[in-house]
Amino acid sequence: MRGWFAGRLPEAWRGATITVDREEVTVEVPLPDVELADASEVERDEARAGRISAWREETREQRIEIAREAEHRYERKVAWAVRMGERTERFTHLAVPVMTRLRQPQRLVLDTLVEAGVARSRSEALAWCVRLVAQHEDEWLRELRSAMTAVADVRDRGPVA
Repeated sequence: MRGWFAGRLPEAWRGATITVDREEVTVEVPLPDVELADASEVERDEARAGRISAWREETREQRIEIAREAEHRYERKVAWAVRMGERTERFTHLAVPVMTRLRQPQRLVLDTLVEAGVARSRSEALAWCVRLVAQHEDEWLRELRSAMTAVADVRDRGPVA
């Protein structure tokens, strides 16, 4: 599949990272970073956002055509992302039910746990992750619950609608 994309993507998109899971293929295209010598980091980030937005609009038809071909060929949805400097922006990515809606990076974590034999399924891997977070973040979760209780108390003392 990566070979097909390497041959099918336009020359200007070479170096794209192809990430594949059972449901989705994500094509992350690297773009040259903006060059603003005297700009602040905020200005550079805004320039990146503008350039990414322009690239997204300018390449829409071409991306749709490539995605249709790949979806027909591999029976998986195609999502797109752009990487420019420190900024990565994903668009058109799929949410697949696994007790909750997860994006591809989260599904890849679950798939790794399944492939490594830590869990037998994505559902079991998700439960394992929740237990691990609860075990290592017990104090933080306790503090969060306390804060939520305080917010509920303040809300209850507020004016009636």
